[in-house]
This record gives sequence, C-alpha cells and structure tokens, in this order.
Amino acid sequence: MAKKGAVEKIRLVSTGTNAKGNPTGFTYYIKKNVRNITEKMKLRKYDPRAIHPETGKPGCHVDFMEKKMPPSKKN
Repeated sequence: MAKKGAVEKIRLVSTGTNAKGNPTGFTYYIKKNVRNITEKMKLRKYDPRAIHPETGKPGCHVDFMEKKMPPSKKN
C-alpha cells in the first residue's frame, strides 16, 4: 500500500497590484509533493483583480508566491 502524507496543501498569494497600488490578495490553493519539491514555489498564474501595467485593464498573469496556510477554524 502507498504511504500517505507525501502531498500537502499550500496557498499561493498574488504579487499583483490593483489600480491604487495595493496588493490584490487573490489566492490559489494547490497540492505540492513534498518529497520532490523542497523549496518555496513561485508560479506565474492569472489574477483577475490585478491591473495590467501597459494597458491598464483588469486581469493579467502575475507571479504567485507560496505563503503559510491560514489557521483552520475549529469549534
């Protein structure tokens, strides 16, 4: 049988900015294989809230950095 625990959930946070220059805060949640990838992930993905610097229109591809998962809410 296969071992469990080699894959963990991570949060990717956008580095894009909105029209005022503030970070958008858009996130993706993905799974990462911890056996193969030990360093922090950096992916280029689509952020619908980010403003494109050349055209000024919303929605563009920006870098997403791996951040710590938020604490879960337990009752």
